[in-house]
Amino acid sequence: MYLGLYQKLFATAAVLGVFACVLARRYLARRRLARDHGCQPVARCLSKDPFLGLDTIPMSIRASKQHKILEQNCKNYALYGNTFKVKELHRSAILTIEPENIKTILSLKFGDYGIGHRLEAFRPLLGEGIFDTDGHHWAASRSLIRPSFTHRQVADLTTLEHLIQDLFALLPRDPTTVVDLQDFFFRYTIDSATEFLFGQSVGTLKKSRSGPNFAEAFHYAQRGIIVRGMLGPLKAFYRDPKVDECNRICRDFVQPFVDDAFHAVEASNANKGRQAEMDREKRIFSHELASRTSDRRRVLNELMNVLLAGRDTTASLLSNLFFMLARNPAIWDKLRSETAFLQGRAPSYEELRNLKYVEYCVKESLRLHPVVPRNEREALRDTMLPLGGGKNGLSPVFVPKGTLVAYNVYAMHRRIDLYGPDAEEFRPERWENHKLRPRWGYLPFNGGPRICVGQRYALTEVSYVVVRMAQEFRILESRDVRPWEELLTLTLSSRNGTKVSLTAA
Repeated sequence: MYLGLYQKLFATAAVLGVFACVLARRYLARRRLARDHGCQPVARCLSKDPFLGLDTIPMSIRASKQHKILEQNCKNYALYGNTFKVKELHRSAILTIEPENIKTILSLKFGDYGIGHRLEAFRPLLGEGIFDTDGHHWAASRSLIRPSFTHRQVADLTTLEHLIQDLFALLPRDPTTVVDLQDFFFRYTIDSATEFLFGQSVGTLKKSRSGPNFAEAFHYAQRGIIVRGMLGPLKAFYRDPKVDECNRICRDFVQPFVDDAFHAVEASNANKGRQAEMDREKRIFSHELASRTSDRRRVLNELMNVLLAGRDTTASLLSNLFFMLARNPAIWDKLRSETAFLQGRAPSYEELRNLKYVEYCVKESLRLHPVVPRNEREALRDTMLPLGGGKNGLSPVFVPKGTLVAYNVYAMHRRIDLYGPDAEEFRPERWENHKLRPRWGYLPFNGGPRICVGQRYALTEVSYVVVRMAQEFRILESRDVRPWEELLTLTLSSRNGTKVSLTAA
């Protein structure tokens, strides 16, 4: 009996010894790596509670209730510096607004950082796709999606013109009527996104309501993603039947388009003589995906991912931009002057690309109100950042495997050392003559290998709406005295909408 007990104790001691050796070797390797690269610890920490960081929770809750999370983030960076630490409920994180750090995370050491940690939060709505996977799966997703964003597809403005006419049919043309453009922009972009993705628009601009619960369900499902992401390991205890129902509504909404895509591909394969003619026609995104893989679930997941980007980011950008344009009549007049040579006709793609002041306005909106204002990566191995260490924040920082590194685009875009003392103001002229070159200090569409594949399409769509609205309406006037206030889901838009009056040209 004692022999068996001794054997168990010996085995346990051996396991513990091996475990201790592994920890010791890891500790020494990390020390050596940090020393060899001159790493210094991040000097400042937002959390005072060293165990769970519970002291920061009241501040976060208060900022959330006041719809000032991003404003509070800016205050934190002003107080603690451009790089600091925070202890969250379940892990430590490094927060930064240093362009060189962001360049390192997204490009120079791309393989050291990943987003797989967000998969469990995103999966119920989006499945496994380009926005929540790493490695081979992500690379395959990007390869699957990228060919659909060809120059030919982006430069075809026919659908945009049809949809802008649907939008014009709904907008008032007298200065006494107040309209919320944000609501219409979200309807416009869901019509545009579904036309591009599925080959047929859901036609929300032609209906009295924006579809069968989809828009509301899509919005509420994103709230579930945010909550699950914040809870981390505690998400196992999170239950919201409404979120589950909204996830089902959204995926059920897209599934018939997936089935249609595979039926279309099967039909084209059965009729090879028609293939050449189809190649000359406008490509349909879902059909393109179905022609490259036989995995229907994979196509559904990728469509959900791209639909999120195509609808929400573009609508948020439009609503934020027109919120500022409505408060700056001189800028609106300048836009109208630039488009006057068109004499009311729709621009071509080449003409659209050459409208510089339109470009500056869009860039300035993306600077002041980036549609994805915060992001993060997880260290997949022991690695480092070039800045943030030591009391002056100028030394490299050792980043242990598993650490979250969060970067705040909203706060970085307001750095006065990058954009001047008027960084809080909407001033498109700051982009004139290419004097402003913030490089990695300006990040509206991410960067590195994960840079947004659809950015040219999004910029084309937004610029087209700006031009056609400037041609159609002589006066755009704000009818909301309140300042811009954040509505932060997975994207950033105006909490109070974009309430304006419009006067016909």
